[in-house]
Amino acid sequence: MKKAILATKVGMTQIFNEDGTLVPVTVLQAGPCVVTQIKTVENDGYKAVQVGFVDKKDKIVNKDKSGKKEVIHRHGVNKALKGHFEKAGVSSKRYLREFKFENAEEYALGNEIKADIFAAGDKIDASAISKGKGFQGAIKRLGQHRGPMAHGSKFHRHQGSNGACSSPSRVFKGKGMPGHMGCVKVTVQNLEVVRVDAEKNLLLVKGAVPGPKKALVTIKETTKVEA
Repeated sequence: MKKAILATKVGMTQIFNEDGTLVPVTVLQAGPCVVTQIKTVENDGYKAVQVGFVDKKDKIVNKDKSGKKEVIHRHGVNKALKGHFEKAGVSSKRYLREFKFENAEEYALGNEIKADIFAAGDKIDASAISKGKGFQGAIKRLGQHRGPMAHGSKFHRHQGSNGACSSPSRVFKGKGMPGHMGCVKVTVQNLEVVRVDAEKNLLLVKGAVPGPKKALVTIKETTKVEA
């Protein structure tokens, strides 16, 4: 892997190509990401680049004369992470991720990775946590069929038969049932970058990208190129 970046999802819109074709696109705020650590084979057993994305406030703990503590930005960056960022010479970041770049040794602490590492026409893989749907029935969750909607059927959107009662007297493992839906990591492969705005660090990607608005999206060059 040679190219990757962290982004946040802005939303969807549509643009016109040069030939006048209308293309639905997802707008991603890609970077800038900063290099916070370089991992090497000698020190860590593998080579990779750790990057940080989106500034985050530091957690501050103050004590008065009586010893009572006052915590400011309770969910901010703690001392350990603050020292890690100071060692790299960068401001505190909300997200930290590692990319196993083939040319990891070419990066240095504090280097910025911006949207311009990608170009129009590039194929990418986008990974994010999908939208949470809560507890859903088998029809929405698994695409099962409903029953007749007439008043007399008394069976509309239920699960239906789960198996025989006397033998084997149980429900087999893996049976599709109602349950929690969404809020899982989803990767969509072979998406096309339609346009890159280097000044605003925006990527316009053809089609839908998983996750809600403001979600963290990991963008990598695709691993499987479709002919």
